[in-house]
Amino acid sequence: MVSFRAVLNHGSRHVLSELDDLGHKLEALEHALAILGADEATHMAVGGGEKRAEAMSALAGMYHTRATAPEIADWIAAAEGEALGEEQRAAVAELRRQYTNLTCLPVEFVERQTTARMRCEQLWRDLRAKNDWTAFQPALEGVVALVREEAALRADVLGLAPYDALMEQYDPGNRTADITPVFTDLKAFLKDFVPEALAIQEARLRKRPLKPLSGTYAIDRQRELGLAMMAAVGFDLTHGSLSVSHHPFCGGVPSDVRITTRYKTSDFLSALMGVLHETGHALYEQNLPKPWSHWPLGKARGMAVHESQSLFVEKQLGRNPAFWRWALPVIEKHLGEAWSLDDILPHVHRVERGLIRVDADEVTYPLHVILRYELEQELVSGRLEVADLPEAWDAKMRDYLGLSTIDNPADGPMQDVHWPGAAFGYFPSYTLGAMMAAQQWAALTREHPSADEDLAKGNFAAINDWRRQKIWSQGSRWSTPDLLERATGEKLNAAYFVNHLKQRYGAA
Repeated sequence: MVSFRAVLNHGSRHVLSELDDLGHKLEALEHALAILGADEATHMAVGGGEKRAEAMSALAGMYHTRATAPEIADWIAAAEGEALGEEQRAAVAELRRQYTNLTCLPVEFVERQTTARMRCEQLWRDLRAKNDWTAFQPALEGVVALVREEAALRADVLGLAPYDALMEQYDPGNRTADITPVFTDLKAFLKDFVPEALAIQEARLRKRPLKPLSGTYAIDRQRELGLAMMAAVGFDLTHGSLSVSHHPFCGGVPSDVRITTRYKTSDFLSALMGVLHETGHALYEQNLPKPWSHWPLGKARGMAVHESQSLFVEKQLGRNPAFWRWALPVIEKHLGEAWSLDDILPHVHRVERGLIRVDADEVTYPLHVILRYELEQELVSGRLEVADLPEAWDAKMRDYLGLSTIDNPADGPMQDVHWPGAAFGYFPSYTLGAMMAAQQWAALTREHPSADEDLAKGNFAAINDWRRQKIWSQGSRWSTPDLLERATGEKLNAAYFVNHLKQRYGAA
């Protein structure tokens, strides 16, 4: 890829220079916000919170004002009239998409929604701990009313159905007409497969009881193990770091990626799997097209693609038996504990029904997401009111996982921060990412049949080369569905994820 600087001709020099300079200024603000945010979650003293919030709010305001300036529309229109190469046209088109999405909400609406969202999130933190749905309901009703208003505003500008207009903010190109049939088939499979996987697990454990973890894993040793795994999988430690936070995340910027995890001295797998997951995100960021880093074209292509990259490393690689053939000696070196493959895999592949999405395994997790996907469409459309949410949630939870939340809203519709924070249309990304990861692995292994053998040797070069070529280097050049189809040769197909689960958790 080449940047606009390399292709400016005499006639287009002014407008393209303006857009290129704008990109550099916005990138600098993004950089500052990202590093301040990562620092706040890891190293900032508690007393620094108020001034940090002021600083980040001011920077975010500067970013939004600059990114939505009226003259940008004129520059984009002028650029679209120029004789540009294919890549430059794609860059301008993605800039227009971003500009349209940033400017389709009036400032007064953004202010109203921000206030309601922040108030609801603050109440949620307090009232979830008290399991108090009655006090929480009015605040969530206010947020949902504003989300319906946002969906209508976006739909009008974008020419999309209201819920599709919300999803467009997270995964450009994804539509319910394409996703719902895939999720419907996956749900039907999982409702039968979850009991089957649990029965198979139980039978295996009767034959070979679970070997308990020793529960003595020093944090400094776990950290060194995590760093070793990050480097082996392909993370560039000269352009990133590993820290501790309350909730694991991948932040920072492509040239300075900040990964965090959290440690339990009783369980090394928790932190290790978190590190592998966040390393998947980091590899994507570190390998995006650098010449376009200051343009929307050079950014990651939405949440589902990002989640597919993290889940690829955590699930397709990190829970693959071949990976553990290589990893066990590395773990013994760092933690001083020897494991056999037969003893570690029941921990790595543990399946269990539960109420909490973030604690769910890869077999039950999609049912948590599909439940939310279905309910939030009903909430956005007005077919479901917030007052009826606990009963609707409980009915689906009983149907999908055989569990009830009717007297426990804290572990039902109050368990996630997404809805209090007005993030409607985000949940599908989690399961779409898992499905896309399985489809990418299937495509990769067709081209590189020796991928499992590579893993068993700790050789990630060919695997990363495929991902760099097909996903990472493409940035935001294509929509989410188009990127997947170009990488794998077909549209999203649930069969790959289903086969992945059958092979890993079904009958041997």
